[in-house]
Amino acid sequence: MEAASLATLRELSSILLAKGYGRDLLYRDQESRYVLLRYWKSAEARQAAQEDPEMLRCWARLGNEIQIVKVFETLTSVPADRSQ
Repeated sequence: MEAASLATLRELSSILLAKGYGRDLLYRDQESRYVLLRYWKSAEARQAAQEDPEMLRCWARLGNEIQIVKVFETLTSVPADRSQ
């Protein structure tokens, strides 16, 4: 299902960008697991995306294509140490 899930993720990402909800970054680790980072434009954009029929259809399809290991709703920024 890798090809199908990647196609669904591309579709989700294009909807996010087209509607101004935010953007996605997709990474693959050394063990061939994917890590998706989603940057929401705002809390309002996130809420709108969660109610958007196009997004809901993609999320439903993706739920049948992948296994989600862990979801982090928010992350904390860590400032870079500029002294080194």
